[in-house]
Amino acid sequence: MSTPIQNSKIGEILANRAVVQPRPTPGTQESKEGFQALLSDRLKVSGHAQTRLASRNIELGKAEWDRVMGGVDKAAAKGAKESLVMLDDIALVVSVKNRTVITAVDKTQLKDNVFTNIDSAIIV
Repeated sequence: MSTPIQNSKIGEILANRAVVQPRPTPGTQESKEGFQALLSDRLKVSGHAQTRLASRNIELGKAEWDRVMGGVDKAAAKGAKESLVMLDDIALVVSVKNRTVITAVDKTQLKDNVFTNIDSAIIV
């Protein structure tokens, strides 16, 4: 009674099924790219901000981005449109309405800097 199933449709499904890729281990480039994809669903980083983050050697991990998102969520709840998000010794200007990081400034650039066109500040 062990007759194999003869169905061409099942054969097609098995031949065309997607191969599941293994999950990347934490700390690898793949996991960073995966996190960036996840982050982009919740918060975009403009090209200008990406350039500033790279040129100023600012690297934020998942925990830091989660703190930023928490601050952006709080600002949105209060009706903010453009916010200055202070994260440790880094300042991010974020369009709350568009959920987009506009620019990033590190500790060395903060002194004597004036932030304009913001309606709120969040310290996370």
